[in-house]
Amino acid sequence: MEFALSEEQRMLQDTVSGYLADAASLDVMRKIADGDAEAEASLNEGIAEMGLMGLHVPESMGGSGLGLLEACLVQEALGYRVARSGFMAATVAAHVLPNFQEDYPRGIADGDMVFGLALTELSSRRDGAGVTSDGGRLTGKSLLAEVPGTASHVLVADAAGSLHVVDSWSAVPMRTIDRTRAFGELSFDGTMAELSTRPDPSALAVARLLVAADTLGAAQAMLDKAVEYAKERKQFGRVIGSFQAVKHLCAEMAAKLEPARALVWHAAYAMDTHDPEGLVMAHLAKSHLAEVGTFVAKTATEVHGGMGFTDLLGLHYWYKRIGVNRQLFGSPEQARQSAAELQGFVAA
Repeated sequence: MEFALSEEQRMLQDTVSGYLADAASLDVMRKIADGDAEAEASLNEGIAEMGLMGLHVPESMGGSGLGLLEACLVQEALGYRVARSGFMAATVAAHVLPNFQEDYPRGIADGDMVFGLALTELSSRRDGAGVTSDGGRLTGKSLLAEVPGTASHVLVADAAGSLHVVDSWSAVPMRTIDRTRAFGELSFDGTMAELSTRPDPSALAVARLLVAADTLGAAQAMLDKAVEYAKERKQFGRVIGSFQAVKHLCAEMAAKLEPARALVWHAAYAMDTHDPEGLVMAHLAKSHLAEVGTFVAKTATEVHGGMGFTDLLGLHYWYKRIGVNRQLFGSPEQARQSAAELQGFVAA
C-alpha cells in the first residue's frame, strides 16, 4: 500500500503553489502588509477564480466536493507564501453549514458569499470579552476574528459552543505581530443571527487542522530559505553550509518537519473518512505543529545570523505568522487538553 498523495492531489498542490509563486511574491505580500487593498483584492480574486473557495463545498451544492486533506494542501501552500486569504474561513463554513442550510455553501461556491471566522469562544475567553446568545440574538465581543474586508457573513461561536451566521457586526482592528493577516474585535449588541446551530466539535477541529497546515507551509518556507542562504553566504572563504554546525541545524529542522507533515495529512485523512480518532488527531496536529513551527522559526533565523532580523529578507513575516498561529484557536496546551478530553483522559 502506498501512503502518499494521489496524482490529482499532487496536481492540485503544484497548481496552487505555481500560482502563488507569482501572485503572492514577497513584494506583493509587503504591499498587502502595508495596507494595499488593491493588491489584496487582486490576490483574492485570483484564488476565487481558481475555484478554491468552494473546494470543500459538496458537489451537490455547487462546489468541488474535495476533502480536508486537499484543503490542507491548499492551506499549506498559502502558509508557504504567507498569503492573506479567506480560504480558511470558507473551508470551516463549508464543513459545518451543509448540515443545517444549503444556501450558504452554495453562496460560498458561487462567490456570492464571503465568510469570516470568529471562533475564539470555542477555545478561550478573555475578561471583558465573550459572546452569548439569547433567542438567536448575540451580545458581547469576539476577539481575534479574521474577517476579510469583503466579507458578507461571519461564522461566530458563542460561549456555549453553538455557531451562528451573522450578516452585520461592528469591528475594530486588532493589531498583532503578524502583518500578513488582519484580525479584529467584533462586537454584537442584540444582533440577530441568520442561522443558529447546535454545538459542533468538528468546527474547532477543522480550524485547528488548517492552522497546523498553514504553520507547516510557513515552516517549510523558512527551512528552504535557511538552506538556500547557507549555500550562498560565505565566511572565512567558505559557504556556511559546509560548516558542520550549520548542517546540523538544517538537518534537525528537516527531521522535525517531515514527520509533522505526515501528522497533518493523517489527521485530515482521518477526518475525511470519519475515523473515530479524527478529531483527536486534528487537535494534536495543531499542538505539535505549533511547537515544531516555533523551533523551525527560531532555528532558521539563527542560520541567517544578523540578516535574519532585517527587513531585507522578509524572514520576519514567516516568523510572526508562525508565532500567531501558535495561539490562534488555542495554545498547544489547550489543543492537547481538547484531545485528552475526547479520549476520556481528563477526570470529571
